[in-house]
Amino acid sequence: MAYKQTYPKQQNKRNERKQCYFCSNDIDVFDFKDVTLLKNFLTHQYKIAPRKRVGNCSKHQRLVAKAIKQARIAGLLPFTQHKM
Repeated sequence: MAYKQTYPKQQNKRNERKQCYFCSNDIDVFDFKDVTLLKNFLTHQYKIAPRKRVGNCSKHQRLVAKAIKQARIAGLLPFTQHKM
């Protein structure tokens, strides 16, 4: 008789909430010119990552989205991934 292999429950992982990066590090002001910080909040297709995946609070997610849009207009970040 073969025994079923048990795996840890994934439900516990779903219930864990990520902490907001800016709230936990006490960052109040950030600039659109800080491209290395803003790239952490983009997907591999350079879309703005959703709040649930990144873990930002709503206040900082709005500020991140605004900074990413400003960086795109300034030419520091691409709008989309260019495929050749």
